[in-house]
Amino acid sequence: MSDLIDVHSHFLTEAYVAAATAAGHGLPDGMPRWATWSAPDHLALMDRAGVRASILSISAPGVHFGDDQSARRMARHVNEFAIETVHRHPDRFAHLAALPLPDVGGALAELAHALDVLGSDGVAVLTNVHGVYLGDERYAEVYAELNRRRATVFVHPVQPPNWQAVSPDRPRPMLEYIFESARAATNLIMNGVLTSHPNINWIFSHSGGALPVLVERIQLFRDVFLGAAPGPSVAEQLGVLWYDIAGTPFPNAVPALERAFGDHRILYGSDYCWTPAPAVLAQLASIDAAPQPDATTWRALTTHNAERLFPRLRLRAAA
Repeated sequence: MSDLIDVHSHFLTEAYVAAATAAGHGLPDGMPRWATWSAPDHLALMDRAGVRASILSISAPGVHFGDDQSARRMARHVNEFAIETVHRHPDRFAHLAALPLPDVGGALAELAHALDVLGSDGVAVLTNVHGVYLGDERYAEVYAELNRRRATVFVHPVQPPNWQAVSPDRPRPMLEYIFESARAATNLIMNGVLTSHPNINWIFSHSGGALPVLVERIQLFRDVFLGAAPGPSVAEQLGVLWYDIAGTPFPNAVPALERAFGDHRILYGSDYCWTPAPAVLAQLASIDAAPQPDATTWRALTTHNAERLFPRLRLRAAA
């Protein structure tokens, strides 16, 4: 079986979990407990699953717990921890850096440090932080810098504002994450970020959430009710994003994603360590048992796509 590249995998540190818990995230986004992570455990799962390389990032609730200076320190901590892990296992791990948004100044400083000093492979951001969503004009300087650098940006969902009204008694990843991804991507379209900053490589998770079934509806409201200016269609703009298939890819999510946007930007994602190892292996079994793409497999296709997006991983494999 082809060696997979996992673009959606997470890590934790003791200091990060302690700070998040102290800030009120004892049950992060309604999950029953914090996950656990170690490099040896992660590598052992990768070996069982046939994963050549995993790209590490921090998941929800992110690094900003209300104070800009503390968020800057936490972003630096988790980024430097991850890079130390990458340096110990350069052929197995890569890294997407956390940014302390909505602190724009701190985010720009950490972006430069991560890409120029640490050598991170891109950045990871949340759909919203304290109610400020991707697409918001307050992030204009960040979009401009990401565009200038042709950066890769992994977008991870998080619980929405006022989640208590819509999801008070269940983990927010069950439903809210799916709509968070759709909401953030729609904001990027409606506010013109995707067309004005075309060099950013955006990755959206969980097979695009609700996006594959909302394309025509977004287009309808954009054209008929909001009087959008001429330009690329919603389908064209969403079609140049990248999508990982973490979660429950088959039998429904990936076929819907492929019908909507094709398969040339579909990536593999495990969502480990928040998805436990047995569930990761079950997800992979469903991928292997599903109808495969023409003349290839989902493993080979997603690996090829990931190597196009992260060419450094291809070079590492060839070294």
